[in-house]
Amino acid sequence: MAETAHEGRSSFSRLAKHVRGIFNVRQGRASFEEIRRRFVNGSRLDGTHICILIVAMLIASIGLNTNSTEAIVGAMLICPLMGSVLAISYSVATLDKHLLGDALLGLLIQVVFCLATSTLYFVLTPLSYETSELITNSTPTVWDLLIALAGGFAGGLGNSRNQEPTTLIAGVAVATALMPPLCAVGYYIAARNAIQALRAFYEFGLNVVFIAFAAELVLLALKVPLCPEEAAKADSAKEAKKIRRSIIVATLIFAIPCVLVSAEMVREAADTSDSATVSSMDTYDTGLTTQELQAVCPEVTEYRVGTEYVSDGSDVSQEVVATVKSRYVLSNDEKVRLTNLIKIHVPQVNTISFVVDDGTGE
Repeated sequence: MAETAHEGRSSFSRLAKHVRGIFNVRQGRASFEEIRRRFVNGSRLDGTHICILIVAMLIASIGLNTNSTEAIVGAMLICPLMGSVLAISYSVATLDKHLLGDALLGLLIQVVFCLATSTLYFVLTPLSYETSELITNSTPTVWDLLIALAGGFAGGLGNSRNQEPTTLIAGVAVATALMPPLCAVGYYIAARNAIQALRAFYEFGLNVVFIAFAAELVLLALKVPLCPEEAAKADSAKEAKKIRRSIIVATLIFAIPCVLVSAEMVREAADTSDSATVSSMDTYDTGLTTQELQAVCPEVTEYRVGTEYVSDGSDVSQEVVATVKSRYVLSNDEKVRLTNLIKIHVPQVNTISFVVDDGTGE
């Protein structure tokens, strides 16, 4: 018995070790110097970088303006914004304040060029209507947050592998959609809609924050060392933990508006579903018919229609029965007019009863 228990524990231990090996993100990582080079180089700006950014922004603006998914995806593939976001994640993970300042400044410069390009395009374009793509990219939701987390994790992991991550980073850029919200900001600035512009910019900020946050978690899991200035301090480990706790709290607070917007969307979807269910249950359209009956005869107070089972002693049949309530006893002419109107809406009606509101039937 003891031998069997020992073998079971040994098998479980081997299985657990195998599973840990499968999910070991440190296996196959590049050197720390190479990881730094990849993360830092992506944020360096030059003339070519800015020109590609402007072209990508122009393509994305046209895509949003014409509801062209192909144009939007193409713009995101060549967009260089992801490099600055990943550089921010590396600088935070290593507590490199100088690199963080450079990465933030680089991102700010790129954002300015993006907004200038998109705003100018939407001021000049003859197509000034709000497309579904523009609405989608100015509505921050929890699902955008989850995509940003997944994309940041993939970007951080891809940038830390031995092999070059070019294809993976391009895929992450498409998935996380950094550019379209900035295009939407430009549209709403051109349309002088400050509230929607802020919503779109918040969606862009949400993507940036959570991509950087997820990539930072990958770098921490890889145990990327602190920058030399921080590592030289006596209390560097304690200071790093304090800063990282603050970052986690600030990130969660930043996500609160997104959660509230998502909750409101879910409530609206549920209300719409309930309304659709009620509408589908109203097979005979009683609401509209009641309004028409009251227009013909203002004394009508209530109209009901439904099915009843009727037995003639030997058989049971189903009949459609309508009931009309009125404030007084209706004349034969009024009954005929109301009967004809009911049969337009419910041609299969078998019986129509006219009842006075005090309960006295006719």
